[in-house]
Amino acid sequence: MIQRTLVLLKPDALDRGIVGEVITRFERVGANMVGLKLLVSAEDTAKLHYTDDLARRRGEEVRNRMISMLISGPIVAICLEGVEIIEVVRKMVGATEPKAAAPGTIRGDYAHVSYQHADEKGIGVFNLIHASDSQESADSEIGVWFKPEELCVHHPSYTKFTIRD
Repeated sequence: MIQRTLVLLKPDALDRGIVGEVITRFERVGANMVGLKLLVSAEDTAKLHYTDDLARRRGEEVRNRMISMLISGPIVAICLEGVEIIEVVRKMVGATEPKAAAPGTIRGDYAHVSYQHADEKGIGVFNLIHASDSQESADSEIGVWFKPEELCVHHPSYTKFTIRD
């Protein structure tokens, strides 16, 4: 099944200078990049991304911290396409809490912050990257960050025999 998913490289990923390395990881597994942009998020856009559902699940304070973190600097929004790409990307990204992320994942290789540390500091978890967790969230999140005309139709020749009919 061909899917699209959203990836956000958060301000801490840009601060660390690892944007190219992270994008290279997605390219190496054959993810097809169909949208890419560098931006500074408006607070309203960040609130659309971190929905009221997050507040219901984790609390309004956590939602507000995540919004503050997301608008604290530039981000890179990426729309990837591929076979069951949502699950592939989530595996590559690793556990949401960086200290629990397995070595070899993006968070496991580049971050180590814990929820406890973030709570003690009163900040959002700086975990480098966001990846959609379901088809429903991917569809919604892609719509927050990209207009339809900003997404490309791109079918690399190597995919002709592997993922396209």
